[in-house]
Amino acid sequence: MTFNATTIIADKTATITLVGELDAASASAFRTEVEKAAAANPEHLVLQMSGLEFMASAGLRVLIFAKQKMGANVDIYIVAPQEMVLETLQKTGFDQSVIIVDSYEPAVTA
Repeated sequence: MTFNATTIIADKTATITLVGELDAASASAFRTEVEKAAAANPEHLVLQMSGLEFMASAGLRVLIFAKQKMGANVDIYIVAPQEMVLETLQKTGFDQSVIIVDSYEPAVTA
């Protein structure tokens, strides 16, 4: 399956939706979306991963890049990762650096 990443920036949240297989050939597309999101200076980075079927080490490197690029004050949410992707995050310990949730709803401010 091919890889696709799309970014939506709303308020203080950047959401990147990842679909397909994230490997060495597609990691640069993900990195481009991370850079686009970082340019908006969000308070939250939300990675929608329910459609991501596979993540190779190249994808993990981009996640590490995202963590560094966003800085310590930006919360990174990984939403609905499939079991294989979740296992990769857990085995590498990266699950300790992000917030893994089943769904994400931005806080509504009045």
